[in-house]
Amino acid sequence: MIKVRDIVALLEAEVLSGEGKLDEEVKSVGASDMISDILALTQPGMMVLTGYTYPQVIRTALVTDLLGLIVVRGKNIAPETIAYARENNFLLLRTRNYLFSSCGKIYATGLRGSDVGK
Repeated sequence: MIKVRDIVALLEAEVLSGEGKLDEEVKSVGASDMISDILALTQPGMMVLTGYTYPQVIRTALVTDLLGLIVVRGKNIAPETIAYARENNFLLLRTRNYLFSSCGKIYATGLRGSDVGK
């Protein structure tokens, strides 16, 4: 069982909001920069790695009941995105790792992606 805090340590991630969710179990992980993919291919309890940093990604994540988002490449995140995540107690992380290496590190733990869309 992988917890959010394990992902934070693995990716050397910064917790920007949702600090109270660090002990929650991560059920699966995906990666996408497309809102349409996040809407169509995710499931509750999942975390998504993304380079998308605008507030609509938080709105989309809330609608799909994602556990949290991990913004990659140390990207600057719009202040309104962080504020919206905090207002909704949504888990938002940021790592300096690139998308591909972040996915590889998580995959190496044994955690897999969702089978949605197969």
